[in-house]
Amino acid sequence: MTTSTLLVLLLASTLSVSVWLVRHRRQRNGSGAAAKQALGFCDCLLRVMSSLQQHRGLSSGWLAGDRAFEKRMMAKRLEIDALQAELAPFVAGETAQTRPCLTSNDLALFRFQWRTLIETLASGNVEQNIALHSHLIAQVLDWLASVGEARIELAAGGVLTPGLVRNYANRLPALSEYLGQARAIGSSVAARKGCSAVARVRLMFLISRAESLLEQACAGTDLGIAGEQAKLAVEQMAQTIRDKLLASAGIALSADAYFTIATRAVDSVLEWTRQCGFQIDRGLAAGAAPKPARFATPNGALAE
Repeated sequence: MTTSTLLVLLLASTLSVSVWLVRHRRQRNGSGAAAKQALGFCDCLLRVMSSLQQHRGLSSGWLAGDRAFEKRMMAKRLEIDALQAELAPFVAGETAQTRPCLTSNDLALFRFQWRTLIETLASGNVEQNIALHSHLIAQVLDWLASVGEARIELAAGGVLTPGLVRNYANRLPALSEYLGQARAIGSSVAARKGCSAVARVRLMFLISRAESLLEQACAGTDLGIAGEQAKLAVEQMAQTIRDKLLASAGIALSADAYFTIATRAVDSVLEWTRQCGFQIDRGLAAGAAPKPARFATPNGALAE
């Protein structure tokens, strides 16, 4: 084989590699852009979840007879309606996917269930209200986990810290919901100065699940300041429940004091979740940053 033939083959091979690199870079940038859009989708779902959790607490207090909650409850209701409208374009885009995580029909059913909850609220009781809200929140958590895995983790996992997306879209939102339910039940226990057998079993289950998710989240990625603060707040809440609400010696802790401790834990987990979202956003931006293409010259050197 002559030198000229070898040179032609080397040039052809270099051209093929160069074309593949350019195509690969375009596909990677396209995946990064789609993941960034999905991050906005997840952020909207997180805000829906948080607002539903807050409405659950406000409406439960209102049903318990405290009319001071009514004004804030009505404002939160309007906020949730607005968030569902903001969610609609994201869901419409997801519906067009080959294998959608949720569809416009799912959102329509969710809206119907939300309106039914509102219309029947005054005729129900606190326990029913918590159950109905929790059902809606569980739906949002399922959607959030699906979108996070399919549209962010799988699409751009190569440029993100392992475990970061799973914390953002799955573990930490679920952790905040377990804590939110424990906050609602524990506040009622502290107010009545007594813990029924049903409440005791439920609180023990919720704290056990919360501690398990916290352990998984801590192992999933670097904690950072927000993670460290959330870890301490959750541990304090769990210890408070065991020592102050489940102890056999009676309950001296006030409902307000317990609510403050529990709210600090919930809010700190939500802040940790937001910080994970910021890290994902920065990771996607860094992964999509253009880099000069480097090609091999016939003599084996690299040129840009």
